[in-house]
Amino acid sequence: MTSLSAAAPGLLLGPGPAGSWDSERVSGPRVLRGDDGLWRMWYYGRDPSFDRAINLPTGRIGLATSRDGLAWERVRGPLTLGAVFEPHPDASRFDSSHVGVSDVQRRDGFWWMWYFGGSQAEMQFGPQKLKGVDLRPGLALSGDGLNWLRVEGPHRGALLDVGKPGEFDMVFCGWPQVVADDGGWKLYYHTLDPRRGFCVGVAVSDDGLRWQKRGEILGPGAKGAFDEQGAATRTVVRHQGRWLMFYEGVGQGGYRSIGLAVSDDGLGWRREAGPEPDGSVFAHAPKGSGRWDAYAIGTPCIVPLPDGSLRMYYIGSNEVAEAGGIDELALRHQIGLAVCDGGDPTRWRRHGASSLSSRPLPI
Repeated sequence: MTSLSAAAPGLLLGPGPAGSWDSERVSGPRVLRGDDGLWRMWYYGRDPSFDRAINLPTGRIGLATSRDGLAWERVRGPLTLGAVFEPHPDASRFDSSHVGVSDVQRRDGFWWMWYFGGSQAEMQFGPQKLKGVDLRPGLALSGDGLNWLRVEGPHRGALLDVGKPGEFDMVFCGWPQVVADDGGWKLYYHTLDPRRGFCVGVAVSDDGLRWQKRGEILGPGAKGAFDEQGAATRTVVRHQGRWLMFYEGVGQGGYRSIGLAVSDDGLGWRREAGPEPDGSVFAHAPKGSGRWDAYAIGTPCIVPLPDGSLRMYYIGSNEVAEAGGIDELALRHQIGLAVCDGGDPTRWRRHGASSLSSRPLPI
C-alpha cells in the first residue's frame, strides 16, 4: 500500500515500479467510492518505452484500489505491462496511438468509462511535429473495472468529432466528462483554440450515445489572472443547489491552478473568485519551493463524502527548466489529494497539511 503525504503534503501516488505500465508517470485520477466500501482509482500514465512522439502524459490506463481513499494498491490488469485499457490496434481509429481516462461512473450494473484518445496523425506546433494531438472522446463498458469493451461511436469510433477549420474546437475535443440531467446528458470537454488558448465546450444528448455540440461555455480569464491562457481539464458536480465546475486554469509560463465556476443550469457559467493570491481556489505550491506540485495542479476529481466534506484528487507536477515550453515529458506528474472540510468549496488544504493551500508549506 502506498501513501506519501507525510513526506510531501498532498502526495498520494507516484510512478509504479520498473517494468510496470506506469513506471515513468501517473496522471489524471478518476476516483469512486463503491457501494461495497472499496475505493477505486482509474488513472493514465506510461512507461519509458511508450511512443516519445506523443508529447502528452497519456498512454495507457490502469486501476488502483483502497480501503480509505488514502493508501492505494495497484491492481494488475490483463493488458500490456498490467494496464486495463490501451490504444486500439487498428491504426485507422481515433484512439490508435494513446488513451487517457477522464470519467468513470457506475450505471445499470456496469462501469462506464469515458476516455479520450489520439490517432496516428501528426500536427505541426511551432518548430515541433507532434503525434496524436487530434483528441476525441470515446466510451467503454466493464463488469469488473478490469476488462473493457469499447462502445463504437460514429467518428472512427469516437463519440464526437473535432470542429471544422476556424471553429474553437478544431484542434481536439479531449478529457470528456458526462453528467446526467433531467432525462438528458451533458458532455463537457476542452480544447485548444490556437487564437485564444484553452476553452471548455459542451455537447448534449438524449441517450448518452448521440451528441450535439452546444459550443464554448468557458474561455480564458482576464489578463494577468491564473487562467489567462485558458480553462482546461475540469470536473462538474452539483453541490448545495448549484452546478460547480472545478477547472484547471492555465496561466503565464504554463503554471496551473484550480479555479471555480458556478452555474444554474450547467450551460451558462460564471467564475467565482477564490481566496488564493492568484484568485484560484487551489493553487500550485510556491514557485521555487522545490515542491512536487510547484508548477501545476490539474485534472481535478471531486468526491463528496457523507459528512459534507469534499475530496479533490489531482495531479501535480514539478518545476523544471523546460516547464514554460511544450515538452510535457520533461515534467514529473504524480497524484495528490486536497480536502475541503466545510461547506465552502473555495477553501482547500493539502492532505497531510494543517494550513490552507495559499500559505507556503515547509519543503
